[in-house]
Amino acid sequence: MSQSPQSSLQGKIAVVCGATEGIGRQTALTLAERGARIIAIARSEDRLQSLLEELPAGQMHALVSADFDQVEDAMDRIRPVITPQPVSILINNAGGPPGGPLIAASPAAFEQAFKRHLIMAHCLTQAVVPSMKSNSYGRIINIISTSVREPIAGLGVSNTIRGAVASWAKTLASELGPDQICINNVLPGFTDTGRLGSLIDARADAGKLSQQAVADGMRSQVPFGRFGTPQELANVIAFLASPEAAYVTGQSLAVDGGRMRSI
Repeated sequence: MSQSPQSSLQGKIAVVCGATEGIGRQTALTLAERGARIIAIARSEDRLQSLLEELPAGQMHALVSADFDQVEDAMDRIRPVITPQPVSILINNAGGPPGGPLIAASPAAFEQAFKRHLIMAHCLTQAVVPSMKSNSYGRIINIISTSVREPIAGLGVSNTIRGAVASWAKTLASELGPDQICINNVLPGFTDTGRLGSLIDARADAGKLSQQAVADGMRSQVPFGRFGTPQELANVIAFLASPEAAYVTGQSLAVDGGRMRSI
């Protein structure tokens, strides 16, 4: 399919975190299809190699295995790969914290989630911003959650940390605006990924319900009557990464089929 010059990512280098599963994986594939070279980051070396086999041939891609729970070690692995490259796009994306009531959460759960989501995003951003400034092109996109607007029951730690990431991004958007660097958040709704499957299983166990009953109840909250697909999320992310989105920054864009009731 032909692309307009404004939607093409030809010649761009994109760092994609959490690139081997769900939304992150589909985002890596979609950005590559639009011409970007991918630096894929994830924990599993085997899954990274599997992703590499699906990325378009003829484009130079790079893989980095890193555990975001170990910030210093992760950055020691990532920094030598990304800092020499003219990175134009950064997709901050990491697996969500385990579910459970907020009142029962341990301090360690907050610390782990804060490192994985906010501290890692901040360190990666610091690593790529010099390149974005010199290239006069920068797109930083954070995959977070609709919980930044409407807290989700049973995801207390996630609700808390996602809100912190949204505030961090909004602050950075003002600071980086003069350099024409756009920073935005994508808020996935109920999306058909392994993460959603885990949440359905947990709710089914807690409520002594079938997985089908829980899934049907979740779908009933969505005006479209279905879950989103990773490709639908990746399409929105690709738009925000493109030249077409040059005047969009500091935004939190919900991709949820209309589930949220807030404006």
